[in-house]
Amino acid sequence: MTDPAAPRSAGLSNLILRVISSLVLAPIAVLVAWVGGVPFVVFWTVAASIVLWEWSALAKNSSLVGKSFGWFSGWMIAGLVYAGVLLLAPIVLRRDPALGFVAIMFLFAIVWVTDIVAYFVGRALGGPKLWPAVSPKKTWSGAVGGTLGGVAVGLLVVKLAGLVVAPMLVIVALVLSIAAQAGDLLESAIKRHFGAKDASQLIPGHGGLMDRLDGFLTAVAAAVMVGLLRGGLEGPARGLLVW
Repeated sequence: MTDPAAPRSAGLSNLILRVISSLVLAPIAVLVAWVGGVPFVVFWTVAASIVLWEWSALAKNSSLVGKSFGWFSGWMIAGLVYAGVLLLAPIVLRRDPALGFVAIMFLFAIVWVTDIVAYFVGRALGGPKLWPAVSPKKTWSGAVGGTLGGVAVGLLVVKLAGLVVAPMLVIVALVLSIAAQAGDLLESAIKRHFGAKDASQLIPGHGGLMDRLDGFLTAVAAAVMVGLLRGGLEGPARGLLVW
């Protein structure tokens, strides 16, 4: 007979591991972003390399079951693009000498708070599922709560940096929060396609690095596109934040 308390205990243990891992990794990411320069480039080069390794492992394991080498090569090209965006987008945004650090903190705040608030609001309120075929635990209540929380804290970061919170910036923050959640769902769909629960077991309680950076990847990609369109290569962070 199954102990009904077992799943609850396992969930609590996993949550504790997630919190501990986040308390270790988040300060490192913030510190490296503050330092910028070569350490920042090295940090994201390592992160992108790990994500590419996780992606290739998923594709390789899946390709062993009746798949052709061409199928594997196609997925590896997609993995190179995925990891390449993760490498280049943060570096382009951070290299803005005036507002690069603020832009990265703006993104961190939106992505991290969206994820955290969505998790707890979804567990507390429940309700209709967001996309049950891909991610059966995510709910619309969590998605809405996460978006509101992520936008609020992201704009607070901008305000504390002494910048004007213009109406268009509110819309940008909203789009970035939605993009982060879309990235999470995209990665879930990729893992489901490969028949895997996690990208790897690299981070206790979180799975792989790909599992932790999925939302950031799509959010930073969207942020860089906005920043480059408005600020060019010399001022992408200003293009993102100053309206």
